[in-house]
Amino acid sequence: MRAVWRTAEYLIRTGWRFWHVGLCKALALLQAAWVAFSQPVPASCGQLLTQLLLCGSLAVAGACLAHHWLVSSLFYPLGPSATIATVCGLLVFLGLGLVPPARCLFALSVPTLGTEQGRRLLLSWSTATLAVTVVPNVLANMGAAGQVLRCVTEGSLESLLNTTHQLHTASRALSPSGPVGSQGLTFQVQGNGSVFRLHMLGVTQQVLEDFSGLEELAQLAALGTQRVVTGLFLLGLLVDSAWYLHCYLTDLGFDNIYATRQLAHQLEEARATHLLASPPAWLLRATWPRLSQGELLSCLLKLGPLTLLLMATAMTVATDHVVFLLAQATVDWAQKLPIVPITLTVKYDAAYTVLGFVPFLFNQPPLENPFLSTHNSFQWELRFTSPSCPLLPAQHPHLAAPLAAGVLQLVACSTVLLETYARRLRHTIAASFFTAQEARRVHHLHARLQRRYDKHRGQQLPLGTPSVSQHLDLPASTQHR
Repeated sequence: MRAVWRTAEYLIRTGWRFWHVGLCKALALLQAAWVAFSQPVPASCGQLLTQLLLCGSLAVAGACLAHHWLVSSLFYPLGPSATIATVCGLLVFLGLGLVPPARCLFALSVPTLGTEQGRRLLLSWSTATLAVTVVPNVLANMGAAGQVLRCVTEGSLESLLNTTHQLHTASRALSPSGPVGSQGLTFQVQGNGSVFRLHMLGVTQQVLEDFSGLEELAQLAALGTQRVVTGLFLLGLLVDSAWYLHCYLTDLGFDNIYATRQLAHQLEEARATHLLASPPAWLLRATWPRLSQGELLSCLLKLGPLTLLLMATAMTVATDHVVFLLAQATVDWAQKLPIVPITLTVKYDAAYTVLGFVPFLFNQPPLENPFLSTHNSFQWELRFTSPSCPLLPAQHPHLAAPLAAGVLQLVACSTVLLETYARRLRHTIAASFFTAQEARRVHHLHARLQRRYDKHRGQQLPLGTPSVSQHLDLPASTQHR
């Protein structure tokens, strides 16, 4: 038993060791690839090949995603979509390979998806997806219900007119063929039934055409809005990344609120680690996973509108399913309407008596002489739906599109919590591409912390007492004198 436990323990340790070694090697390869990608000028042939391979892979992936997005989401033709995707891929490869700030801009656009600009892009995409799929489906199901109304109206009018015709034929059959001037049973219909039928059919047809036109208009409007809004937000995503890079390179105080390793190393060399003994509230640790109270409160406030949007999306999808169920029930009801056969039997017997009071005196029934005998049978059917009016099937709700929209909105909600980490990642990416600028920014932050410390120290010391900085500067000033 002990041998089994020892063997199992040895296997577990060996597997963990291999896993740890493999993970360390993978991280080392990723770090080396990132160093090669962030170098303005490759230091060796290996870095040059790595950089070209990464740029080519990103260009191919971007071209494939652009082609899929243009064809499946924006419904562009295959030929123009392939041309646009190829041109975009070539431009991306040339830009990433020849322009180092373009590589930084591309890398900054990835964490920018986790900021407010990327959240707007995700929400616009999810809303456009719902508008393209759910709204036309609701209108199509309403059109199916309207088609049921048209078919029932047309079938009822045809049955009514057919019944009127049969009753009129039966009334003519009851008319006596006797002498001129005799009166019989007549059946007369006021108005023109054909005109009324055509009027009702025109009204229902107009309603269906209005629904069809509204459905097409909704599809075109949603598709056009999706194309314009998506293009604007993609442009805004690139502009936001470019604005961040511009402010990072031109303003030393922009987004300079992180206690990085470079700052800690510089403070340690200057023997000024006391500056971080009581750090200010605005100073954040770049490698600290916890969020501050202000960041948590901001996340909670931003989650409120997104929760309302999720509820609106759920209501829209529920409306789609409810309208589908109503349309399906209406179509099934119309299909199950029975055909009612009607048989009208007309039997008419006419007789006369001569001197009928004589048999009455002897308490005998009078003798009847038959005069006219008619026996006719009329058959027709009552149809509540017209055979010439096809019923439209109810359209099933789309499951993939609402699911994708919900996933995009959940990702947008997660970006609220990840926005702080995305901003920290943007700072880290910019610092890895521009090391000299990051050194100047660290020196600026060091000076800012020193001024804060001196100000706080000066408020604590009584009047007339020299501060620590003054004591430190005293020999230099004496030597200068």
